[in-house]
Amino acid sequence: MNPDEPKPEVQVTEPKPEAAASKPKAKAVELKPEVKPESKTEVKSEPRPEAKAESKPKAEAEHKTEVKADETKTEIKAAAPKTAVGTKIIFALAIVGILAGLVAAYIFGMERKAQPPVFKPVSNPYESAIYANGMIESDQPSGANINIFPEVSGPITQVFVHEGQEVSAGTLLFTIEDSVQRANTELAEANLKAAQDQYDKRRAAYDIDPKSISKDVLDTAEDAVIQAAAALKAANALLQYCSVKAPVAGVVLVVNTAVGSYVSSQGNYDTYTELFDPLVIMSGPQDYMDVRCFIDEILVSRLPSKWHIQAQMQIIGTDIKVPLEFVRVQPYVSPKIELSNQKQEQVDLRVLPVIFRFEKKDAPVYPGQMVDVFIGQK
Repeated sequence: MNPDEPKPEVQVTEPKPEAAASKPKAKAVELKPEVKPESKTEVKSEPRPEAKAESKPKAEAEHKTEVKADETKTEIKAAAPKTAVGTKIIFALAIVGILAGLVAAYIFGMERKAQPPVFKPVSNPYESAIYANGMIESDQPSGANINIFPEVSGPITQVFVHEGQEVSAGTLLFTIEDSVQRANTELAEANLKAAQDQYDKRRAAYDIDPKSISKDVLDTAEDAVIQAAAALKAANALLQYCSVKAPVAGVVLVVNTAVGSYVSSQGNYDTYTELFDPLVIMSGPQDYMDVRCFIDEILVSRLPSKWHIQAQMQIIGTDIKVPLEFVRVQPYVSPKIELSNQKQEQVDLRVLPVIFRFEKKDAPVYPGQMVDVFIGQK
C-alpha cells in the first residue's frame, strides 16, 4: 500500500446511550433469575449500618405494641369471668328480693283474728236508754268539792293532814306564819288596857264629884274602850286566820302546799300551770258518792222525767256495774269540758248535768274518775 494514499476512514460506532443503558438492564434482568430468593429477615439483616440504626426504634415500638396488645387481651380474658360472676350475683339477688317480697306480701296479707277484749265492753242494760259520760264526785248538797283558801298571806309553817285522811269539822289543817299578827294582837290588848284604865279613873272621879269631870269626857273615854276592844277582836280574828281548820267533816282529797311555801288569799301559785290553786281540796264523807252525768244537748229532749228515770254506771276498765239513784238535774246547759279521751268524742257541743247517787261500799272509784252511764226509763 502506498503510504501517500489516504487511509480509508474507519467508522467507529459509539455505543448509543440507549444501548449502553440497556446493557446493564439486560445484565440486571439476567442476574435476577440467578439470585436466590432470601427471606425477609435476611434482607433486613443485611442493610447498611445506617439502615440498621434507623430500624431499631421501629422494632422496639412494634415489640411494645405487641406486648400491650397481649396484655390487653389477657386483661379482657381475665375480666370476662368476673363480669359473668357479677351478673350471676345480681340475678341471684334479684330472685331473692322477689321471693322476699312475695313472702312479705303473703304474711302481711294474712287475715289476723282480733284479740279478745281485756274486759267486756259496756252494754246497754235497758231496751231504750241514753248514753252519757259521768264523773265521780263527793256527795255534797251542791255537788262540788270544797276548795280551801287562806284569809291571810304568809309562808306555811306546818301541815297537819295528808291526802286521803278523814277529818272532822274543826280539825286543824295547816298554819301560816303569824308573828306579825300576834304582835298586832298584843298591841291591841295593851291599847284596850290603857283605854280601860283611863275610863275607870274618869268614871271614879265622876262618881265622887260629877262636877269634877264633864259627861262628854267620860263618854269619850268609854268610846275609846269600845274601839280598843273592837281592835283587839279584829286582831284576834286575823290571828285565827293563820290557823286554817276544816269547815266540815270529810276526806282530804288534795294538798297543794308544803312547809315553807308562800301563800296568799288567792291560794298557792303553781309554777307548772302558772295558776293559783286552792291549798286543800276536801270532799264530804265518802259513804255515798255522786255521779255527775253530762247529757248531750241533742238528747236532752229524750231524758225521762224525774219520777221515771233510772240509771246504771259501769266503771271503765272493769265489768263492775252499779245502779244509780236519781238526785237532781242542774238546770244549766254549759259547754262540755269534762273529756273521757275517746277518739270520736266531740267537744264543740253543750251538755246538761244530771246528778245521781250511789253507795260506795267497796267500789274502786275516786272523785274525778270518768265512768260510762246509761239512763233509761222505768
